[in-house]
Amino acid sequence: MKPFQAVRVSERVYWVGAVDWRVRDFHGYSTSRGSTYNAFLVEADRLTLVDTVKAPFLDEMMQRISSVCDPSKIDVIVSNHSEMDHTGALPDTVEMVKPSEVYASKMGVDALAAHFHWDREVKAVSSGDRLDLGGAVLHFIETRMLHWPDSMVAYLPEDRLLFSQDGFGMHLASTERFDDLLPMALLEEEARKYYANILMPFSGLVEKLVRDIAGMELEIDVLCPDHGPVWRKNVQWIIDKWNTWASKPKIPRGLVIYDTMWGSTGKMARAVAEGMLHKGVESKVFPLRATHISDVASELLEASALVVGSPTLNGRIFPSVAECLNYLGGLKPKGLVGAAFGSYGWSGESVKELNGILEKMKVHLVSGGFSVKYVPKDDDLEKCFELGAAVAGELLRESG
Repeated sequence: MKPFQAVRVSERVYWVGAVDWRVRDFHGYSTSRGSTYNAFLVEADRLTLVDTVKAPFLDEMMQRISSVCDPSKIDVIVSNHSEMDHTGALPDTVEMVKPSEVYASKMGVDALAAHFHWDREVKAVSSGDRLDLGGAVLHFIETRMLHWPDSMVAYLPEDRLLFSQDGFGMHLASTERFDDLLPMALLEEEARKYYANILMPFSGLVEKLVRDIAGMELEIDVLCPDHGPVWRKNVQWIIDKWNTWASKPKIPRGLVIYDTMWGSTGKMARAVAEGMLHKGVESKVFPLRATHISDVASELLEASALVVGSPTLNGRIFPSVAECLNYLGGLKPKGLVGAAFGSYGWSGESVKELNGILEKMKVHLVSGGFSVKYVPKDDDLEKCFELGAAVAGELLRESG
């Protein structure tokens, strides 16, 4: 028996992907539990492969396919998303399998050509198009910018199954293939982190997608994302989670993120957090030299206040703070209130610079911020406490 076996997902569908236990970084996102690259084989008169895997995992995928059928019998390949973790193995797969047809969205056709510079014909499909596989039909729905321009999903009504590409996924390596075989706390943590670091900038489109799926009245018993476990028990739970994260209701929770040189800004951060807590707003403190920026993003998804502290270094904010805010700014978090604070030795530009960055992020600033020269005294820490309380008070006021 070959070491890599397919896993049956539904009557007609097998998982034939790969598990990446080693990956720890995905474009700056800390994948501390690895990932999977999910590919699916549809058994129909026209044997169909939906997506492939990252290039180094070609052999693993082919062995899994071989446990079900002769790979040369595959007649159709569908590429729902052209990113290389799903198409890296596509050129070699096409060469080995020699399918009759390869399908992608129109923008996917262009993206695959730009990636691989090949002369292979790829047929374009659009929302509403159907592909008859003989005994089963794939229905295509374009999901542009979720999270690439070429993205689409494919629905298999015969199995009430949605191939959701990067939708509803997570980076999680596991020997278990299904959601109901994993702890819910783990699923929620990794699903939240994935949404925050990949989909947060596109939340408006996520809300539309959820509405569109509801409007189509698709019966979905199984969700097959391109990363993480297959959803077969908690399908509506993960759809509802995505809808909640996309709509971003006001949540009485705040983050205090900071870095410090000699401990002064750290003391201020703790006082700010206590002020928020005093007003009834849960607060979490993240020293950036001990916290990965993708974990900050994950926490920010379910928080509505952001208070940032930095010492002044060479007339600028501290490098780790700049990196974090640059990353968070790209994710476009919505509906935040906040403030800035910091310490300095002789110039003290950090708070002004922080205010400018937070304003560009559309954070509602409750004050001009607060700065301290060298080491904060007791009354300085009291002012930090008051700053945290003011942020919390404004959050509660906006929450109604």
